[in-house]
Amino acid sequence: MLHHKRHARFLSGLLAAGCCLLATGCSPASVALGTGASLGVAAEQEGGVTGAVKDDATQLKIVDAYIKNDFKLFRDLSVTVKEGRVLLTGSVPTPDMRVEAVRLAWQAPDVKQVLNEISVSQGEGITGSLVDGWITGNIKTRLMFDKYIQSINYNVDTVDGNVYVMGVAQNQSELDRVLAYARSTNHVRNVISYVRLKYQDPNSISGNNG
Repeated sequence: MLHHKRHARFLSGLLAAGCCLLATGCSPASVALGTGASLGVAAEQEGGVTGAVKDDATQLKIVDAYIKNDFKLFRDLSVTVKEGRVLLTGSVPTPDMRVEAVRLAWQAPDVKQVLNEISVSQGEGITGSLVDGWITGNIKTRLMFDKYIQSINYNVDTVDGNVYVMGVAQNQSELDRVLAYARSTNHVRNVISYVRLKYQDPNSISGNNG
């Protein structure tokens, strides 16, 4: 599954960084360079480096809890954290698993809000996952090449053709452009926005159909 692969890449990156620190062939300069690059990206995001570090720690804690409690949660769900707001997407086979996923998310540090968009179903199989991945990639690419959009401030996830957009918009015009791209992408059923305007209270945001 695409969610599984994304989580695997996330954890693999963390393991690789840890191994690099222990390996004799990895110099302090190369470690500093890699860290500097990551911090440079974080510095460009709303919330800066401190906020990004907290969000990463929160995401890692939730993913770790899913692995330890039920590997199916890790495999089938996607976790996005922005400014302490946790967005959960994906499909699970039972309502009890849905409740458990939310409960575990709330136990992570610095969580301000859990946005539960987990569906209870058997999913749409490999074909549906491939289409969802294509939709997400297409939207992200379009955002990246639009000079009027600070794409680094947005996260996009797609589940069963439903697109979830999360992040911080500089103004209403930018937000309108982002949602227009999502709506106009082929195979999209619905667009749910968890984007806030730059000076809007993060805790006041609820999902809106875009």
